[in-house]
Formats: sequence, structure tokens, C-alpha cells
Amino acid sequence: MEALREALGEGRREDGGEDVAEAMGGRVGNGGREALPGMADYGPAVVVGSGGSGGGRRWCLQPLDRLEVSAAATGTWLGVLGLDPSAALLVNPLPWHHVSGLMPWLRARQWGAEHAVLAPELLRQPNALAAALPLPRRRPALLSLVPTQLHRLLADPAGVDWLRGFAVIWVGGAPLASAEAERCRREGLRLAPCYGSTETGSMVTALAPDAFLGGVEGCGLPLAHARVRVAADDGAVEVRATSLSPGHLAGGCLCPLAEAGGWWRSGDRGRLAPEGLTVLGRLDGAVHSGGETVFPEQVEAALHRLVLERSLPVEELLVVARLDREWGERLVGLVRLREVRPRGDEASGENLLEALRRLALALPAAQRPADWRLCPELRPNALGKWERARWRAWVGEE
Repeated sequence: MEALREALGEGRREDGGEDVAEAMGGRVGNGGREALPGMADYGPAVVVGSGGSGGGRRWCLQPLDRLEVSAAATGTWLGVLGLDPSAALLVNPLPWHHVSGLMPWLRARQWGAEHAVLAPELLRQPNALAAALPLPRRRPALLSLVPTQLHRLLADPAGVDWLRGFAVIWVGGAPLASAEAERCRREGLRLAPCYGSTETGSMVTALAPDAFLGGVEGCGLPLAHARVRVAADDGAVEVRATSLSPGHLAGGCLCPLAEAGGWWRSGDRGRLAPEGLTVLGRLDGAVHSGGETVFPEQVEAALHRLVLERSLPVEELLVVARLDREWGERLVGLVRLREVRPRGDEASGENLLEALRRLALALPAAQRPADWRLCPELRPNALGKWERARWRAWVGEE
């Protein structure tokens, strides 16, 4: 733990530095601790970006001791399965600026286990995996994936063979499609669908691989450090855990996450059963795409800025989600042309769509519409609000 403690003590910041600075009121010297006095009370900590549960990106404070609690609970969960955490090899293809990518390393450090970073591009080359990272036969190999990565590996027999070498394959970050779950059961892959977030310090529930192979659906039961419930009114998943972030940064303040009794209300809708939690979808309209949480309104705002910069003849622009086997969900961009005489090469609708495709390359991959369509009738309702369900249905009918 000393390596992480030393790094955190220096106040290093990696991805999203400008956004973090804004959230902290523009002051990030010495790790930003003088900007938010309350942060110092938590000792060494990281600030990690999250999709948030209310429609926007959040920067969550995660103290090291709370992440250690999460790691210990995961180790206890493995012990119940009869696996020795200290003997494990943790294979990590996830980005370290996500809590899901940071935690495998931290778990390995705590357990005294081996940690192996796997370059994400190798998952696109299944034939090279066995040679690039041979898996041990006499000790457990553990892997964390998002569904998009799993989908790509399942598409190649070499990827399936490689996955068979793991004692546990945690899958989280987005719902696991039923068809893919059934495929994994047929292949004998030891999946452990799980549920958690940046706010909760990674997973707070996990389904045991044997239960998964036996046909149990969902994300399993809470780990030892957590409790989960579902709100009676709207089905919101609520979590109370000793790994819960003390708050997110906004406007130079540390805003507490937990509500009465220490419960945090997520943006997910779920169902609880004796075998555990099943996540039914998002309450806030967010889209799960390739393991990322994407908010259509934020994508639209970014695209509108790009359209204005190029003076493209766009009157209305909307993005909606459609199901996608590989990504879970992908965005589709809908456009209504401005009713004026267009200029130059962008006079035709197809040229305009091509210009929008090029502009969207400035956005992260999960935020780029996979398809663009002209929609002459595209308009908000009389109250100026978008009836997103209507336009999602329109995409499905096209």
C-alpha cells in the first residue's frame, strides 16, 4: 500500500485534471487539499470520475481506507468460494482512471497476489492472448471485464478458450445481455456478474460463478461490507457500504452522497430476490455503451457546440439509444435541417450527415453516434421537451 499512499500523498492528478479543478473551485495545489479542508480528514484519497446518478459526470472522493475495505470484502467473497486470494493472478484490462481499473491492482497489493496489466488492444487479438499472458494452472486467475470486452472475446474461438482459464470473470459496468449469458453458460465460462460504481468503491454485489452456471440471473448478493435495498416507490437501487464515497466535488465543496441512515440512492432501477439483485435499467435516461455511462443531453450539448463552430444548417439535433450486441447500447443521431438555403458542399442531407460524422470524432468513442439519420419531423413537444421514447421508437421503425 505504501506505493499508493506515497502517490496519493503527493496529490497527483491524471485524467480530467481541468474538470477536477473546476469541481474543486479552481484550486488544486498540493492535491487540492487546501481548497476543500474536509478532504484532509479522510487521509490519502483519489478523486475518480463517475457517470453519476442524476444526469451528469461527478468527481468522487475515495479515501484509501475505504477502497481497502472494498478489497478486503472481495477477498472474503473469494474465500467463501474456496479460493485463496493471496495465490491469485489478477488480470486487468481496464483503464486505471476508472475505479474498476484501479481496484484490481489495489486488491493484489492488499492480498499479496500477482497483478498483470493487459493492454486493452490485446482483447481485439484473441489469437495472441495465450502467448502474451499465459494463465497459471495451479492457482486461480481472476479477470474483470465490461460486457463489450466479453462480447469481442466470445466472437473468436481463441478468446473463448482463453476465458476458460479463469476461475472468476467479474462482469460489470453495464447489464449483461441474456443471450451472451446463455452463451457463456454453454461454454462453461465462470462469470460473476456484479454491481457497483465509483461511488461505492467498486463492486458491492457479485454472483458466484457456480450459481451463474446453474442458471441464476442477476448480480448476486451483497458482499460482506455492503447492504442493498430497492426503494418501494420507484425501484431505485440503494446502497449502504463502508466503502461508500464520502462525497463528490462540486463548486469547491465536498457534497455528501449518503442520505438518511447512510444510504446512497443510485440512478439504477432494480429488483431484489432471494438469489440477489437484478438491475432493470436506468432511472435517469442514461445509456450504457461499451462499459461507459453516457448521458444523451451532454452529448447533444457537445454536438451543438461543434455544429455552431462549423455553421452547419442544423435546426434540431437529438441522440437516442438503440440496442447493440457488442456495445450494449449505441447512440443514433437524428437531425432536422434548417429551413434556409444551405451553403457549399453541405447542401445535401447526405453531405451534412457526413460532416456530422466527422465532427463527432472529437467525442469519446462511447459518445459518438454509430448512425446518423435525417428526420424532417424532428421537433420537441409543445412544452419544449423531447419525448425520447417516441424518437427511440421512430429509430426502431426506420
